[in-house]
Amino acid sequence: MNNALTEENIKKLQEELEYRLTVKRAEIAKEKMEAAAHGDRSENAEYKEACANYRENDNRIQYLMTMISTATVIEDQNADKSAMGVNSKARTRFVDDDEEAIVTLVTTVDVDFEKMFISIESDLGKALSGRKEGETVEVDSPSGKYSVEILEIL
Repeated sequence: MNNALTEENIKKLQEELEYRLTVKRAEIAKEKMEAAAHGDRSENAEYKEACANYRENDNRIQYLMTMISTATVIEDQNADKSAMGVNSKARTRFVDDDEEAIVTLVTTVDVDFEKMFISIESDLGKALSGRKEGETVEVDSPSGKYSVEILEIL
């Protein structure tokens, strides 16, 4: 898993990791101790919830550590503003549907499908990356091939 991340992405992940290792873990440990003091743990909903929170936090910590340790650092901005790269935004047209959308290429940690923030590692992201205004690209996705035209790089 070599995720392409910017220095800023890695910094955010490291900050969250530090918070979860120190502050969040201490909060959960305190909740767990207080819940355990209420008696029988087998029927104690507060204790079970605190244990679930502990596991969830540890899973997130493991995820963050993996993301940070396996990241490939990429430049935040593409030097060539006329071509699509990380944090580039473009008005595109999905040829088969004749629908337009503003697409922004981002790293994996910034993906937001509702806002059309598309990972540079996705099929669409790979197809658009390095392309210029006016080009039409063919995207080879698991659900089939489709074409996207770059109408304007914003």
